[in-house]
Amino acid sequence: MRIGFAGLGNLGSKLAGSLLRNGVDLVVRDLDEAVVRSFTDRGASRASSPKELAERCDAVITCLPSPTVCAEVMEADDGVLAGLGEGKLWLEMSTTDSAEVRRLAGLAEARRATPVECPVSGGCHRAATGNISIFCGGSREAFDLALPILAMMGRKILHTGPLGSASILKVVTNYLASVNLASIGEAFAAAQQSGIDLATTYEAIRISSGTSFVHETEGQVILNGSYDIGFTLDLVQKDMSLFLGLAERADLALEVAPVVAAMFDDAAARYGPRALSPRVVQRSEEAAGSDFRAPGFPPELIDEEPEQPGYEVVVNPG
Repeated sequence: MRIGFAGLGNLGSKLAGSLLRNGVDLVVRDLDEAVVRSFTDRGASRASSPKELAERCDAVITCLPSPTVCAEVMEADDGVLAGLGEGKLWLEMSTTDSAEVRRLAGLAEARRATPVECPVSGGCHRAATGNISIFCGGSREAFDLALPILAMMGRKILHTGPLGSASILKVVTNYLASVNLASIGEAFAAAQQSGIDLATTYEAIRISSGTSFVHETEGQVILNGSYDIGFTLDLVQKDMSLFLGLAERADLALEVAPVVAAMFDDAAARYGPRALSPRVVQRSEEAAGSDFRAPGFPPELIDEEPEQPGYEVVVNPG
């Protein structure tokens, strides 16, 4: 099977790298010529347009920064849809709106292609090692077709249900991660101003009921001072907007989400929208007149290769 990959950003380049590492006949497409070259130097080939990518490949993966960009790449005259046809598979790995992914899936199905949505969760460091989790929405038949491809990129794979379900769950889980990140700054400030060193604070939170995936990972690069997780404030703003839209369509009155969204909006205004997302805690640092630093923490997150090769299809109790 020849696989095409459109969108070699911080996340997409890691996922595409896993495919290349597994010996896939890979064709890539991105606007950044340097990153395209980094793949062709390792044996991939390039496509001159999204349409060519779809024409040349049995399966096409898109991993793009926003629903607007996804629509442009799919629906342009030389877009992916123009190159799709019967028997081809489209995998949408972007974090996007559930209604939008269903709309584009309908256009793919009209061209007799099989769509499946498969956003990932776990961070770029886990994507780099193939140890990331993948949500997969679509028919059971589409899931079975996509599974061999997904198994080369992820470790835990959950079939979430029909198209749109995976995008909803990705938006929900990203929202929770954003809440955890926003709260870390206040937690560190309270401990530090009470005379507790932050290395001890980190360990106390890590081994307690207060821990979270975000604390155990992003907390480390905050304490190092690099803030580097390869994710930026504008992407959090996009994810928060998707969550707020999801709640609005469900007619939910939210209390926490608007406050957290405002915190990230303020951080983007202070430090710039392309600043690394953990810099939201700088608001707490500035309020406390200090910084959150402790020795022994790494400047970037590195995930160890899974001890055992392979993947796990997570059982869906629903």
